[in-house]
Amino acid sequence: MNTLNLSELQSHLDAFRSGQLSLQAFVQMARHPASEVMDRLPPAFSEVWHNLLDRLESSALFAEESCSFSQKDLADSLQLWIDKALQRLHPPAA
Repeated sequence: MNTLNLSELQSHLDAFRSGQLSLQAFVQMARHPASEVMDRLPPAFSEVWHNLLDRLESSALFAEESCSFSQKDLADSLQLWIDKALQRLHPPAA
């Protein structure tokens, strides 16, 4: 199993959002963030990441955007997760 660091997760999310990577391929890759990333984040980060991926994967069951399974909204939430993880791991200099 390959693991991904935050920059790789970002790259794959960007590819998914632009249509260059299928939902299934993105979810499969994104399920394995690097343990060194997750180990340095509070436990809730892992729970939220996997919950968002589960919901994104479930969105594939719907032909149209559903209010609770909007792929765009879920991708936005994944982007927010990455942004917050980056802030947590690399806080801005004071």
